[in-house]
Amino acid sequence: MAKRLNVNPNRMELSRLKKRLVVAKRGHKLLKDKQDALIKEFLGRARAIKLLREQLEGELAECYRSFLLARAQTLPAMLEQSLMISGASCSLEVAYRNVMSVIVPEYTVNQGGGTLSYGLATSPGSLDIALEKFSRLISRLIKLAADEKALKLMASEIERTRRRVNALEHVMIPSFKETIRDITMKLDEMERSSQSRLMVIKEIVRSH
Repeated sequence: MAKRLNVNPNRMELSRLKKRLVVAKRGHKLLKDKQDALIKEFLGRARAIKLLREQLEGELAECYRSFLLARAQTLPAMLEQSLMISGASCSLEVAYRNVMSVIVPEYTVNQGGGTLSYGLATSPGSLDIALEKFSRLISRLIKLAADEKALKLMASEIERTRRRVNALEHVMIPSFKETIRDITMKLDEMERSSQSRLMVIKEIVRSH
């Protein structure tokens, strides 16, 4: 049962509560529409991210296989020396975009330099292949990270919106309705009581 608000039962308070009820209903509809749109966007993004993650996991597995093959074909000291100094550079720029009231990050990757910075004569071809593959994956891995971060932020916003919708739907709006009904009944009762007193007074006046 809805909890009645602790207010004075008068016509001014009744009018104020009716206005608040209208605003609450409008806010509930807007938040419900926002929640539905967020969920639709969330599900679409989640499906796309799932596909991207599956693709990248398969390509990363290929990279790891090439690294394992290079490790098997090279002495550990030579492999470590080959990977110690990198000629490649990578910088990251972060921007933010508003997606349905959710501020999500967008990363721009700038890669430069050469991937292979060691002597080709002393390293196996499997290492070259692994590094080239991994270099091509970096931008997509960062995109996946940004997409998953956006998805997490959207999930948090959906949860916040859901709590607000539930608070309006199950607490505030029923409380306003219950209080309005209670005040209306009390005012009607007061009006009937006043009319009864007036009728008694009229009868007394007529009898004299």
